[in-house]
Amino acid sequence: MRTVIYPGSFDPFTNGHLDVVRRAARIFDHVVVAVARNEAKHPLFTVAERTELVRTACASLPNVEADSFDSLLVNYVVRRGACAVVRGLRAVSDFEFEFQLALMNRRLNEQVETLFLTPKDTYTFVSSRIVKEIARLGGDVSPFVPEEVKAALKSKLGV
Repeated sequence: MRTVIYPGSFDPFTNGHLDVVRRAARIFDHVVVAVARNEAKHPLFTVAERTELVRTACASLPNVEADSFDSLLVNYVVRRGACAVVRGLRAVSDFEFEFQLALMNRRLNEQVETLFLTPKDTYTFVSSRIVKEIARLGGDVSPFVPEEVKAALKSKLGV
């Protein structure tokens, strides 16, 4: 079975993330959406909340699983028996940072490959940071996030 890891903070999980998951699910036998624990980012949702939001958003995809991790990504990839990491690229501006991460991961473990997938063009401008800002200011985030994420944002922010 060919397993791929799709890591990220997913705070919150957007339709752009979901689009990348769907694309990966067509290519690989098993996709693990791995929610990273990174308190330095001051997340709005806890790791458990983010993992559950991913799980519910991906419920219709039988070969997709939600999990979380707090170790080096390459160690998590090996532990899960995955053959690669998938990362989403929205724009050229994402590439430099993602390329550096991919090279560092390769340096840490040359067996871990990184593949880049692009979301549909309608999601190239969507980011978790922008979605949170729209939600904080009472805007409609329906076009940008799955319904369960919209509800969670409304509940968490009290808007």
